[in-house]
Amino acid sequence: MRYFIEISYLGTHFHGWQIQPGADTVQGELEKALSTVLNAPISIMGSSRTDTGVHARQQYAHVDLPQEIHAGYIQRLNRFLPKDITIKNFYPLSDEAHARFDATGRKYIYRILHSKDSFQQWICAHYSRRPDVDAMNKAAKILFLHTDYQSFSKVKTDVTTFDCTITEAVWRYVDERLEFHISANRFLRGMVRAVVGTLLEVGYGKIGLQEFENIILAKDRTKAGTAVKAEGLTLERVYYPEGYFNKGGLI
Repeated sequence: MRYFIEISYLGTHFHGWQIQPGADTVQGELEKALSTVLNAPISIMGSSRTDTGVHARQQYAHVDLPQEIHAGYIQRLNRFLPKDITIKNFYPLSDEAHARFDATGRKYIYRILHSKDSFQQWICAHYSRRPDVDAMNKAAKILFLHTDYQSFSKVKTDVTTFDCTITEAVWRYVDERLEFHISANRFLRGMVRAVVGTLLEVGYGKIGLQEFENIILAKDRTKAGTAVKAEGLTLERVYYPEGYFNKGGLI
């Protein structure tokens, strides 16, 4: 039977989502816990592949289980998982449901602190200098005028298109924390961190608005800014079609 697992995790101590030999990964920890509790080899497919050090407030994965499960399994599985990974719910779905391909959009938030904060340090990057937020928001609006974001993609990536449809891109202060909210139907590998790094160059007066647009038009990763620190990035939400989870979860 196929289930979607809703998960959240702090990515600080993991080498990203995707399982890889000799490295601690979120997918690896989840598969190990599922295999132990269900006494069978279990593999899962995630909706997104977060990089080393990147967090997720909401991530989904689908899994085919050899037996029907109930809500009590969630507590049992969470006992087997590290403290920085939490299973929030299971959703029974059809065997054709796919966590990655059925997703209609994703939202990320990049968080920045300008001074030390022991309670937020794990999910925020530290940049002591305050950028010009108005300038960065003007540049962010330019993103809506384009769809090809090859300039913000990692070079060695197996994709057939660099096209994405961005639906949200805005900077705002939440108390003393600076946040960049970005949503799109899909994201390229390394895209959000490269976009944030380039927007910060606008905010620090290193490049202007026309230069920012020229970077997009160049379709060349070497023209864009340096990718920002991974610890500030969180996969905030994954979207599916309306009514997708109409059966409800186990809890």
